Amino acid sequence: MLLSSLMLRRFCCFGAISTSPSIASSPPNPAIKKKQLIFLGSPQVSASVLDVLFNASSAPDSLFEVAAIVTQPPSGRDRGRKVMPSPVAQHALDKGFPSDLIFTPLRAGDEEFLFNLRALEPELCITAAYGNILPNKFLKIPSLGTVNIHPSLLPLYRGAAPVQRALQDGVKETGVSLAFTVRQLDAGPVIACERVQVDDQIKAPDLLDSLFARGSNLLIRELPSIFDGSARVQAQAQDDSKATLAPKITPEESWLSFDEEALVLHNKVRAFAGWPGTRARVVVFDDKTSQCNTLELKIITTRVYGGNNVPIDKIDEVIFTKGSLVFRCGRCTALEVSSHLPVVYLCDI
Repeated sequence: MLLSSLMLRRFCCFGAISTSPSIASSPPNPAIKKKQLIFLGSPQVSASVLDVLFNASSAPDSLFEVAAIVTQPPSGRDRGRKVMPSPVAQHALDKGFPSDLIFTPLRAGDEEFLFNLRALEPELCITAAYGNILPNKFLKIPSLGTVNIHPSLLPLYRGAAPVQRALQDGVKETGVSLAFTVRQLDAGPVIACERVQVDDQIKAPDLLDSLFARGSNLLIRELPSIFDGSARVQAQAQDDSKATLAPKITPEESWLSFDEEALVLHNKVRAFAGWPGTRARVVVFDDKTSQCNTLELKIITTRVYGGNNVPIDKIDEVIFTKGSLVFRCGRCTALEVSSHLPVVYLCDI
C-alpha cells in the first residue's frame, strides 16, 4: 500500500501548522533512497536532539529523513496548568513539521498507533528521553532496530534518572551511551559511548544538556554504521554484573537532613536542581520575645564549607557569613548555602 493513500491519524490535535520557517530541505537525489527514521522524545533536551537530526537530514548527502515523531501527549504545564504539547512536539511544529506525523499515544503499545507506525515502514527508531516503555511489538517494527541515547556509561545507572543519581553519588566521571533498545531496561548492546569529567559544582539540568548534546553528535557520527548494519555486529554486550540502577526521583526525597555530611547534602542539591529541588526546615528563635518561627528554605546553590574549623559552636546553630548561611552537618562538616539572589527562598510554615 502506498503511503500517499494512507490516512495517518494523530492521537491529539495540535491545531494549524506553524507559519514559522519550515525545515530546510535539499533537492532530493533520485539515486538515493533515504532511510526512514522515526524520532521518539518528549522534554526540552529531546528537542535539542531532534534539531540535530533535522539539520543532518537536510544535508545534500544525508542518508535519512525524519519520517515521523512520537512524543508524550499534551499535558498541563507551568503554574497555570495550561494543556500544552510536549517540548518536542512544539519544536517540531515550530519547524513546520507536518502535524499529522506527530504521534502522541498514551502507550507505545496502542494498536492503532502501531498500525500507523507500521504503515510508515520505518527502518530505524531513535529514542531520547521519550518517557514510555517500548513493548516487543513496537521493537519488532523498525528493520534496523531502535537506538537510545542514554546519559550514562552503561551498564551504570540504568533507569529513569541516570544524571541525577550519578550526581547524588558524587561521581567524578560519567558519560553518554548509544545502545540498541531491548525489552530489558537499558540493557541492550552498546554501539558507542563518550566519557565526561564531572565538575563538583555542575547541576543536573546543565549536565543533562551537555550529555544529550554530546549524545546527538555521537549519534550522527554512528548513523552510517547503524544504517549499513556494521554497528549491530560490532556493538558490545553489557556486563549485567556491573549494572547499577537509577530509579525515578520522588518529591519526598527533596528534603535535606543536616545530620548527614555536608558533601552528601551538596551532591543532593546539585542532583535535584530543577526538579524536585531541595528543601529544608529551620526554626528561627527570637531571644527578645522567646518566640519560634519555622521556615521552609528552598535551597538552590551550595558548597561544602572549606575552612579548617567549622565556625559553629552549637549543633543547632546557623550563622551568616560572607553572603552565605552556614549549617553544621554530620561528622563535624558544614554546608554553605548561598543567599545571593535568587538562591534561597524563605517562607513561613
